[in-house]
Amino acid sequence: MTAARTGTVTSRSAWHDVPRFQVRRFAAIAMAEAPALAEEILCEIQREYPHLPVVLDDSGEPMALVGIRRAIEVFVQHLEHSEGRPTVPPGVFQDFGRGEGLNGRSLDSLQAIYRMGVRLAWRRFADIGQRVEIPPPAMYELVDAGYEYLDGLVDQSVRGYAEAAARQAGERLRLQRRLMELLLAEHHRGDPAEALTERAARIGWPLPEKVAVGVLLRPAREAMAPAVGQGVLLDMEYEQPRMVVPEPDAAGRPELLHRALAGWSGAIGPPVPLTDAAKSLRWAEAAVRLMERDLLPSGEVLYCTEHTEALVLLQPEELIDDLALRCLAPLTHCGPTHGRRLAETLLAWLETRGGAPEVAARLGVHPQTVRYRLRQIRELWGDEIDDPDRRFELELVLRAQRLRGELGAV
Repeated sequence: MTAARTGTVTSRSAWHDVPRFQVRRFAAIAMAEAPALAEEILCEIQREYPHLPVVLDDSGEPMALVGIRRAIEVFVQHLEHSEGRPTVPPGVFQDFGRGEGLNGRSLDSLQAIYRMGVRLAWRRFADIGQRVEIPPPAMYELVDAGYEYLDGLVDQSVRGYAEAAARQAGERLRLQRRLMELLLAEHHRGDPAEALTERAARIGWPLPEKVAVGVLLRPAREAMAPAVGQGVLLDMEYEQPRMVVPEPDAAGRPELLHRALAGWSGAIGPPVPLTDAAKSLRWAEAAVRLMERDLLPSGEVLYCTEHTEALVLLQPEELIDDLALRCLAPLTHCGPTHGRRLAETLLAWLETRGGAPEVAARLGVHPQTVRYRLRQIRELWGDEIDDPDRRFELELVLRAQRLRGELGAV
């Protein structure tokens, strides 16, 4: 044991220089008084912290008393033999930390209890040291060793606390996943509201009126889960992680998500009633598919409500393509470049509902060029170009082509 609080008795320590008969006498008295000292420490703990539960072992003895007594005995044995560091007895002190974790308390009170125990033990040891005439320098080293021993007890409790925290976190994730599975199921058996209420209550999740469901694209395989906050349900087990955002339009929610999801990309579906969460998920998944095809902006988490046109027009590809074949058949023989220019002019005309000057301004060409193209368009489509239904279909397919990058931006 050294004055540097190593807790180890060495040949250079004052404790090592104490005659062996005094050390043995000190140890014998301390060992004999260990049960009474343990009782004293436990009584003081219960007086200072009356809220702490009393847990009994199989013999009916308080586990805390057993642990305190065993800790005292191990420390005294170490002092007597002066070999290496005192080995902290495992089990009980881990259980103490585990209990604090399972009951949702911090380790602060437990560490305060340990320090109280060391102070009481030191008073008793100091009294014994005076009785057997242990020199003061050796007793000072005993204090240092006692506090290092305390560090070992705290380490044991921290391990138990961490184990409990990990177990609770794992259980919460399991329950949260079950809740999300129910929320995002397309079809429900029985009363979904009752089941949702029960599962949400188990993780303390207040049921919102509306939710939005997000689908994320990992920036890297080893990416850490984004800190979206406790109110947002997040499941990282999927290849594309999912999240359920309660009350997505609540004040501050978009800003919080924007900060939390920095570096991630993906999509958040439209707000829907709680029981329609699967619909929001479908739109988010559709948006992510378009992002993967570079048909929607990537590199950030976008909101489906801001990209409704693309989601509506680019989703039913087969139907849109079939409609395009029929509606744009007159352009088949115009050649790729000329046909594209006519299509761009037609779309600008349909969107502006204006004459040549307005269309020319949008396309950035001369009005005379527009008049020429419009005459060709009327020749190709004839009277059909004046039919409202046909005009609607033409605008639909041409907007879809523009979203795909097959036409100009305007």
